[in-house]
Amino acid sequence: MRQSHRRPHPLLSVSALLCALLGPTPPAAASEGPSTSADVARLYEEASLATARYEEGRRAAHLQRAKVRKLNRLLSEKQHDVAVLHGDLGRLASAQYRTGGGLPYTAQLLLADSPDALLRGKQVQLQADLAVNSAVMKTRRAVARLTAAKREADQAEQGLDRRLTRLAVLKRGIERKLESAQWALQGEADRAVAAGKCRGAVRLRQPKKKASTRAWVTPVKTYELSAGFDSTGKRWARRHTGQDFAVDIGTPVRSVGAGRVESVSCGGAFGIEVLVRHPGGYFTQYAHLAAAAVDQGDKVRTGQWIGQAGTSGNSTGPHLHFETRLTPYLGSGVDPRKWLAERGVEL
Repeated sequence: MRQSHRRPHPLLSVSALLCALLGPTPPAAASEGPSTSADVARLYEEASLATARYEEGRRAAHLQRAKVRKLNRLLSEKQHDVAVLHGDLGRLASAQYRTGGGLPYTAQLLLADSPDALLRGKQVQLQADLAVNSAVMKTRRAVARLTAAKREADQAEQGLDRRLTRLAVLKRGIERKLESAQWALQGEADRAVAAGKCRGAVRLRQPKKKASTRAWVTPVKTYELSAGFDSTGKRWARRHTGQDFAVDIGTPVRSVGAGRVESVSCGGAFGIEVLVRHPGGYFTQYAHLAAAAVDQGDKVRTGQWIGQAGTSGNSTGPHLHFETRLTPYLGSGVDPRKWLAERGVEL
């Protein structure tokens, strides 16, 4: 199951929301060459931000459409009320005509068997007439207000729809640039693995530090779990030695805890891999990378980016192969899910 740790934006006014949604125009496409890793990291962040803006815009448009539907319903109800009240006025007029017979009021008083009763009846009719007329005026004013509100809501909805279209275009543009840069990065990784020679650490701009007391984290922020520890399959000679995280090429990979880089290698079945030694004698391995962002001997902190996910080595698609080991060597692995759970990290 894909897990995300994004915090939702607070509800904004329509005008403020539109400004926030559009944001700055994204930079130009990634260039090939030594900066491909940095370009992928930058475009990866921009794609995530564009997706967040698009989803926020989609939710805003959905809420606005719901508001327009509600106003349409209220307006229809008020218009129906006006029609009913007009019918009541017509019935009152007919009743007055029938009881009066078209005679002047003075003549009605002279001919009436009970002038007092006639006066009381006329007073009741007048009060009813005034009440219905008052209700008609109030309802008409309500219809006018609803009509104005609906017109403004329709305009806001059209504005949000136009901006959502623009956000979708921006999002697709960034995604195309990212995909191109991702495969350029993977091509560099494949050439390094084929040569059996690492290109050296790509020093990526690290995420901003946040005050946190967490000693351990997941190796990637957002992911889907795929092959698990000790599972079987045609791809492995024996059993699977780690936990796979299905992620895109270029996804930042972070050290699950503080430690020191034991080794960085670029050949064999694991492709580009980073091995980190942690206090207490445990080791964590991050394999099938597209690039390494650390060198052997580097000290790393919890959550520090140490590479970018890829599909180098013996891999059938982009993912991170993550292992927890008792020694630096293959075959000493323990279940990563249980190991992380013991440290307060649930996958």
